[in-house]
Amino acid sequence: MSCARSLVWCIATVGGIGHVPWASGTVASVAAVGVWYWWHPNAWTQVGVISVVAATGVWAAGWWAQRLGKDDPSQVVVDEVAGMWIALAGLPRSVIVAGAALLLFRLLDIGKCPPMRQLERLPGGWGIMADDLAAGVIARIVLGSVLGLMPWVDR
Repeated sequence: MSCARSLVWCIATVGGIGHVPWASGTVASVAAVGVWYWWHPNAWTQVGVISVVAATGVWAAGWWAQRLGKDDPSQVVVDEVAGMWIALAGLPRSVIVAGAALLLFRLLDIGKCPPMRQLERLPGGWGIMADDLAAGVIARIVLGSVLGLMPWVDR
């Protein structure tokens, strides 16, 4: 495997998590929650991480999907990581908060209610990433409202 192809594979599948034979998106989401909980950087660092993961994810997801000849291959899970981190951004580190964010994000991501369904139709890596980013934003707004926190405020 070439260096570029290995990098794309690593980003798109989040180091191979996408190859888990069952619920790879949920496994990637749980891994994202674990990293967020363990590291729990400040809100601005979280926004930076989300930006890098989303930007590289669009590129890698699109490249890998094209290579496999599929619109949204189940092995591509970088979208779940980016969306999950958006759902968690700026929230207090708590097992209950992390669990609620995970549950809400996965329900929104799997349910594909508007606007996620429409965003999923965007071409290439944009369609793979955009629906999960929207699910993360909606989950974050709901959690922020329930917790009485404005989006992106670090506590």
